[in-house]
Amino acid sequence: MPSVKIAIDIRRMSEFGVGTYIRNVVRTLGRLDRETKYLLIGPPAKLEEIGPLPPNFDCIPLVSAERSVQGYREFRAALQRLHCDVLHVPNLFSVPRMLPCPYVMTVHDMLEHMTRDGQKNGFLNSLRFQLTRRVLRGAARIFAVSKFTKAEIEKLFAIPSCQIEVVYNAIDERFLHGHATQADRDLIERRYQVTYPFLLYAGRISAHKNVVRMIEAFSALKNGLGKEELFHDLKLIIIGDDLSGNPDLRRTVVRSGVQNDVRFLGFVPIEVLRIFYDLAKIFVFPSLHEGFGLPPLEAMAHGTPVVTSNVSSLPEVVGKAAVLVNPENVFEIQRALHRVLTDQPLRERLKQRGYEQAAKFSWEKSVRRTLDIYRQVASREASFAGREPAAD
Repeated sequence: MPSVKIAIDIRRMSEFGVGTYIRNVVRTLGRLDRETKYLLIGPPAKLEEIGPLPPNFDCIPLVSAERSVQGYREFRAALQRLHCDVLHVPNLFSVPRMLPCPYVMTVHDMLEHMTRDGQKNGFLNSLRFQLTRRVLRGAARIFAVSKFTKAEIEKLFAIPSCQIEVVYNAIDERFLHGHATQADRDLIERRYQVTYPFLLYAGRISAHKNVVRMIEAFSALKNGLGKEELFHDLKLIIIGDDLSGNPDLRRTVVRSGVQNDVRFLGFVPIEVLRIFYDLAKIFVFPSLHEGFGLPPLEAMAHGTPVVTSNVSSLPEVVGKAAVLVNPENVFEIQRALHRVLTDQPLRERLKQRGYEQAAKFSWEKSVRRTLDIYRQVASREASFAGREPAAD
């Protein structure tokens, strides 16, 4: 359908999870589809994060802030001027009313609305909930990144199942560049002074990520290993946000007596993160709630054993390729870490299963389905627009 114009909102390209999603969807569309016209709406500088794209992709620059009245007006005016057939909103937020074309929307998780009842400002929470329901009900189709997320959307907002399509995420192709070389190991040693065995966590540092219990489990693990005279120099490396907004973590480290064994490295680029994944003894991800949960798959692609939660979407994503734990039980996490660290046959099984599980998810498969939905929505809209008005 060469005449179709698909607009994609790229304004949140720099955000941690949404940015990964946008980059990979756009890159993969660039490989798969040279006919459809794609209009990437947002700051042109963000295109540098995607890399070269074919001629059927154009950037439509916007200068106003996304969450401003002028930003909404500018965005809507661009869609109207360009005569777009479909807009893809790659994250859940309030779309302005009266869009000139149908939109599809990707929902990554429902965490904000799962916890809203326990928050203090009831009026704002209720307003946010109503706006979200309006946005979801107005979408021509909703992409949920897991069956778990789809079920949450249906349950919370009474959206018909047929309107929601499960389209899985996948890992960034840069995590598929093979194992760490000696040069990679030297870089980690030189730049980060990592010369010891370590457990790894990578991801945001927020309450639902359960990092406090992970640190407590690591402390219990260190005590047990010390009595067995094993892994005396084992560390826990935490990669993600800085700690300025999370003072509880530093206090937990000190209270647990592992201030010499826990390192917070903040953000690292993917090219460095892949080396850490590769060298880690175990990847630990005891999150309380995930709409999908990419980090465990990223670790599996490197053959690293994974210990993760038995709740939300994580069992769906990791299958039988990880050791699952109750994330609210510190000692269950500790026992799983000890077992995976010391049981070599288990480590080998997890390594092989991890490779197989990570391979089940691909951006090409997911984007082909996304492209099918674009075309269905555009075709349905064209058919509707072309109907003759009924005779009086």
